[in-house]
Parts: sequence; structure tokens; C-alpha cells
Amino acid sequence: MPERQKRVLIVDDEEDLTWTLSKKLSKDSDKFDVMCVNSGREAIEVLNQVPFDLVITDVRMPEVSGLELLTQVKDLYPSTKVIIMTAYGSSDVKKNATSQGCFNYIEKPFEINELRRQILEALEQKKGFKGSVSDFQLSDIIQLNCYGRISSGLRVICDDEVGMIFFQEGNIVHAETPRFEGESAFYHIMSWQGGEFQVMRNQLPPRETITRGWQSLLLESLRRLDESSDLAKQEAEREKQRRQNRLKTIVEKICNAENVEHVLIHSRAGFPLFYDGNISERPEIISDLGNYIANVLEGIIKSTRFLKGGRLDYWEMQFEKRTLVMFKIPRQDAYLSVIGREGVNSGFMRVEVKKHLKELANLL
Repeated sequence: MPERQKRVLIVDDEEDLTWTLSKKLSKDSDKFDVMCVNSGREAIEVLNQVPFDLVITDVRMPEVSGLELLTQVKDLYPSTKVIIMTAYGSSDVKKNATSQGCFNYIEKPFEINELRRQILEALEQKKGFKGSVSDFQLSDIIQLNCYGRISSGLRVICDDEVGMIFFQEGNIVHAETPRFEGESAFYHIMSWQGGEFQVMRNQLPPRETITRGWQSLLLESLRRLDESSDLAKQEAEREKQRRQNRLKTIVEKICNAENVEHVLIHSRAGFPLFYDGNISERPEIISDLGNYIANVLEGIIKSTRFLKGGRLDYWEMQFEKRTLVMFKIPRQDAYLSVIGREGVNSGFMRVEVKKHLKELANLL
């Protein structure tokens, strides 16, 4: 069965523009069919009857705006791609929105060949929208309001926080949260991960607290997000190092006891999590040691099941020349095993390890 012809729907309230585009793009009828309508309402009616592969829409239109049309397309027809026509814009902001968001931009006035190129690229792409309407980036919604020069309020809810961003003729003029106002509130809202939004048409701001251009605001918020992400990574790395250092201190104290050869923290399957002892430079032997202890541990656990002894918390096995002591680390799939030579003080090990078991659980 032959593949159906691709379909493109163009939506703009400027009839001269849609007429011109329809005429010029008709030359590509061997690649795709074009249909033009002059309102968002007409577009929705057409989409309900005929599937389209691509919708090209202006942002600012009466009755149903480009933002509302985009929302409906994304929610009801997730495989349909969208190109937004804008009157003006920042290439940096648009580049970021295109990479992170769910639609592409083309800036008016544009060359017909540029539009043709974007149409062909969009139709060749395998993927459409990335999921449901909830996947919109907050920056997408802000840009659509600004590109469309819309006056509205944008209510954003994230967990137990609520924020408002107000637009007048496409300019961001005010933002507020319970703790912040103005630019500080805007950057705080932009830092939220996820959330829901509600566009409140023709909502007037209670006051004007922001004079900075919206493109500059968005770029600054993106810079701050990158900076905070880097800081969070650095802090996570420092915290990881702190835990490792503390873990090392505890394990070294046990390992430095007289006649102790090996201290190994490992999973039930024997995977080594942390080791100190006289084979520290031999990771392959440490792995073998973990496997050996795991085999012993599995036999012990089977025995406790047979004896109905409950959870294994502590176990000690003495050989002629070696002693193996094993402790279950609370709340973790992990054990601390100590192997000592003849004469090792297992009583000291029990006392020392039990002092640190809770902390070990928190450090892992």
C-alpha cells in the first residue's frame, strides 16, 4: 500500500500571507500538500477531520491564539510537528528553545526557501512531539507569550509553591511568589523543576517591577540554571568525597587493630564497596575475596531460613589460623566482613564495628 502524501497546515490571520504561501508552496505538491486557514478555530476544526504531519502557525491571532492551538495540537495529536512563525526574536533564545522544547521557530519576514527547508526537514524527522502537554518547557510558554506580544498572566505551580508571571504586549513586567518579587521572583520560578502552568488571558499585573527585556531575562535565567547545576554537581562531588573519607577513617581504625588482615564492605552478592587491608593494590584478589565471602554468606542465610532464625545481624567463624567476622549493615544490602590472623581480638572488633554500624549505613 503506497504511503499517503504528507500534509502541511498553515495558520495565520493575514489572508495575503496565507494566499502567497499557498501559491508558492504548491510547487512542492510532489512532496507535500498544503492547506491554509486564517484562524486557530478553523485550524482545530480541520485537524479534527484530517490528520496533518506539520502545523505552521502564527502566535498572535484572535479567538484562539497560537499558544492555545499549539497546546491542543501537542495534547491531541502528539505526532504532529509544529513550526511557530514569530514577528521578532533572539537567535540565542530561539536556538535554546528549539533544542530543549517541542517546536521550531521561523522569524517573519522570511524567505520562502527558508520555510521550504524547514518544512522538508520537519517532514523527514521520524519523531514528533516528546509526549504530552505536561512536557512543555516553561521557557516555551514564556517565549510564545512574548513573541505573540500577548497580555496575560501565567500561573505556575510546582509542589507547594505558586508563582505568577505577568505579560503586557509581550513584555514581562512583573513576577511574584510568596517570598520574592520582580526579577528575583522570575529567576526563582525559572529554577523550578517540572510543575503545572495556567495561562490567564488579559490578566493585568498588580504593579510593574520588571523593566529588563524578556530575552535578556530568559538568557540570564538559563545562565543561572547552568551555574546552579554546576554548583550542585560540585557540592555532590564534595559530599561524596566527604563520605569516602569518613568511611576510610572508620575502616582504617578497624583494620589497624592487631592481627587484622582484611576489612571489606560488600553487597550480598560479594561486590566490593570498600576495602582496606594488605591486598589494596590487587583489585582482582579483592574481587575474589568478595566472591568467597558471598558464597559463605549465602550458606549462612540458607541455614537461618532452615532454623527460622530470622535476619542475620552478626556471624563469626573461627579456623585454626584465621577468624572471619561478618556484620549486617542496617537498611542496606551490604555487609562488613573482617578477616584476622590467629590471635585477632574478635571481641574488640565486635565492639568497634557496632559503634559505627548506623553511621556506616548513612555513609553508603
